[in-house]
Amino acid sequence: MTQSTQDITALRKRMIDDMRMRKFAAKTQSHYIRAVIQFTRFLGASPDTATVEDLRRYQLHLVDRGTSPVSLNAAISGLKFFFEITLNRADLMAKMHSVRIPRTLPVILSPEEVTRLIASAETLKHQVALSLAYGAGLRASEVVSLKVGDIDSQRMTLRIQRGKGQKDRYAMLSPLMLERLRTWWRVAKSQGKMLPGGWLFPGMNPVDPLSTRQLNRAIHAAADAAKLDKRVSMHSLRHAFATHLLEQKTDIRVIQVLLGHNQIETTTLYTQVATELLRQVTSPLENLPPS
Repeated sequence: MTQSTQDITALRKRMIDDMRMRKFAAKTQSHYIRAVIQFTRFLGASPDTATVEDLRRYQLHLVDRGTSPVSLNAAISGLKFFFEITLNRADLMAKMHSVRIPRTLPVILSPEEVTRLIASAETLKHQVALSLAYGAGLRASEVVSLKVGDIDSQRMTLRIQRGKGQKDRYAMLSPLMLERLRTWWRVAKSQGKMLPGGWLFPGMNPVDPLSTRQLNRAIHAAADAAKLDKRVSMHSLRHAFATHLLEQKTDIRVIQVLLGHNQIETTTLYTQVATELLRQVTSPLENLPPS
């Protein structure tokens, strides 16, 4: 092992320790480390030898490669942590700038499309998991992280532990959703797949949960089987949940709580895609006096 390699390994360990001290999620740690590794490859030297100009050149390199705004900002966040926290050299980030992310409206599935999508999932486990993502507005990571003990049939809630931002919250549990979960539990238990206090959606090995990658593959297969002509992902069900609640005249502040949004501004995006509300509005053109 060369001295340079030893230095990089020591820096990586220190960066990981800095993130662990702050209790960063494993996924965030992985993304930040990857950002520094990719910069190191570009630099061709240990990252602690970088200059302000090197970092500026790297951002231009990413832009010229067609890196998306989201990926570009993710890279900058990782490098910002490394230089500002691990190296205590905030001055080196002086010429790196995050970019504005264009806000695009999500594609919304209609209730009929959601029904077809869920029915087209290949297995009962996938059907119930997709039902839960839509019926409670959960993220894919939240669905696969649920355990049987997170279901409270008395209070009709689901406990979401360490959701986005490492925050716990409660999600809604409807009577129909509870019925589907009980059906799935009985089937999985009879097949020896449901361990006591284990994962609600076990993977191939019941000790491990279903992965988000497996769940994403399941929804893409279901969308193909349902012949949906829209781009569908697990987040599409969360979008549909919020939009359909809004179209049912649910208070937007309630929707904010159900989704676990910190800012109401994030939730108000759905007012722009709630087409049922738009159809209920009369255009002023209709009220013009006859000519």
